[in-house]
Amino acid sequence: MKTLGERIRELREQRDLSLRELASQIGVSAAFMSDVELGRRNPSDKHMKDIARTLLASLDDLREFDTRPPLQELRRATLTDPQMGFAFRRMMDEGVSSEELLDFLERRDRESQDEGSD
Repeated sequence: MKTLGERIRELREQRDLSLRELASQIGVSAAFMSDVELGRRNPSDKHMKDIARTLLASLDDLREFDTRPPLQELRRATLTDPQMGFAFRRMMDEGVSSEELLDFLERRDRESQDEGSD
């Protein structure tokens, strides 16, 4: 699977933009943009939106390649809901794979859609 940086580079090259041109259009340095493409730095939500807009891509397309865990959101969820923390811990202890978790969510979504169409 491609990284976020690889996807950005791919889209940038498809649009025939140099690294400097892209960086200039989104208001960051070329060095920062290079670090993003190389996976050394991560763009903020604002920069992700600007990159998507400039590269004529959807934000969802870019986010599919963003593998960073949403640590702040997870931390907040576990602090405000102890049961969420327990659920995460159990998932980790039992070695639930990402595929199993995604399958569960897809199944839940399908069931929800089926109930809505009745």
